[in-house]
Amino acid sequence: MIAVVCGRPAEILLVEDNPGDVRLTLETWKESKLLNHISVVADGVEAMAFLRREGKYADAAHPDLILLDLNLPRKDGREVLAEIKADERFKRIPVVVLTTSNAEQDILKTYDLHANCYITKPVDLEQFSAVVKALAEFWFSIVKLPPE
Repeated sequence: MIAVVCGRPAEILLVEDNPGDVRLTLETWKESKLLNHISVVADGVEAMAFLRREGKYADAAHPDLILLDLNLPRKDGREVLAEIKADERFKRIPVVVLTTSNAEQDILKTYDLHANCYITKPVDLEQFSAVVKALAEFWFSIVKLPPE
């Protein structure tokens, strides 16, 4: 199944520095039969370059959904979230915070920065897969995403 936004396949941006979490997310997404394109960047600086279509990301697709880790090198997820939501070009892109942090201050801060939801990554691989499948189902079968 291909999730469609405005007549085209949905684009997802995964901002994650842990290669194991990237691999597991991509494999689970594929198992969920969602065949959408997922772009991956490993830190906050790259995430903003991707969104702004700078440098090697000049031809990057506008994402319909961003999966954002908080604890990133160079520019952390909180900073990235603040920049996304402050920019007219990006503020309507739903941002799902997908992180290991269960800290109350992180949860409050990300919602204050207008994250669309906050998910703590389960440590168990089976539970992590279940979360990613549920996330895919929710955002691409239930939610109506904004046009670009």
